Amino acid sequence: MSDKLTKPELPTVGIVGEMDDEDRCLLGVYGEFLPAQAGQILINSGVEQPYLYLVISGLLHVTIVVEGRTKLVARIESGETLGEINAFDPAKASATVTAQEFTQIWRANKTDIDEFIKAYPAAGASLLTGIIKVMCRRIRNMNEKLADSESVEARGKFW
Repeated sequence: MSDKLTKPELPTVGIVGEMDDEDRCLLGVYGEFLPAQAGQILINSGVEQPYLYLVISGLLHVTIVVEGRTKLVARIESGETLGEINAFDPAKASATVTAQEFTQIWRANKTDIDEFIKAYPAAGASLLTGIIKVMCRRIRNMNEKLADSESVEARGKFW
């Protein structure tokens, strides 16, 4: 958010980091800016979740329940996003997301994103490129974790 209290703005971070100021300002209108207090749940596991979220400031924890125990899966900080898949293919959330401190977010659903892309195709392409880069980075990280876990499992069977 900007320092001005009258008009929130998307900062030059994350998926909108390569967009120019005017395009980020226009995009901000297509979603909504929301505050979240510490302890507030933004996304509940098992509940329909149709939004893309961009964290402007603050900290979120992503948790899942495994065998009755809550497990921290990720820490989402300023400039990071979540919900990229569900923004384009809405489904039930696979995890719970909770604010750990006062957090400012911007969120948009598929209709918001589609309308922005239709109105501003070049800026829309930049937004989609930012989203795709995030998703590619996460897939690579997951592949590395999977390869590491299979390597550990294979060594365990060998010895």
